[in-house]
Amino acid sequence: MSGNDEAGVKIPQDLIQVGYVSGAYGVNGWVRIKPHSADADALLGVKTWWIDKPHLQQMARLQVKMHSGDVVAQLMGVVGRDAAEALKGATVQVPRSHFPALGADEFYWSDLTGMTVENLQGESLGVVAGLMENGAHQILRVEALPAVAAAVDAAPVATERLIPFVSQFVVKVDQGSKKIVVDWGLDF
Repeated sequence: MSGNDEAGVKIPQDLIQVGYVSGAYGVNGWVRIKPHSADADALLGVKTWWIDKPHLQQMARLQVKMHSGDVVAQLMGVVGRDAAEALKGATVQVPRSHFPALGADEFYWSDLTGMTVENLQGESLGVVAGLMENGAHQILRVEALPAVAAAVDAAPVATERLIPFVSQFVVKVDQGSKKIVVDWGLDF
């Protein structure tokens, strides 16, 4: 994405969708956000968000807090319940460069998506298509590469693998080379 929004503000190149507006909260113009992450650090730690309704625009948040697993916020220029309801369905994006710093062995899902995955034997398992929450831990959703999936003389290859994102199976995450090494066989 490049260019400027309708107000002439430069649109950041590194916007990441971190949630969406699920509706209004109260009668004073607050919005309810369904975050894509359980801790919602990116939403809570950044002072301005990019909302794509009615068009992509930067919006300052005046107040924000967690409420029953959602984020509720008062946004500048959103006055009254009707204005908040008008934003329902809008995506909320934040520049990746503004995400809070992480500790060792912590990763944002957006950083893992697109990484190649190979096992300890050096065999390619595919590419991370996304992650899923299952309550106890996250699960890597790995899609097989077309060349691997189309192998005719080999046994059928799964087009998608679900690999628990835990230290028992994930040996190394190398963000520099965009590769994840796992203890996972081709036949799993």
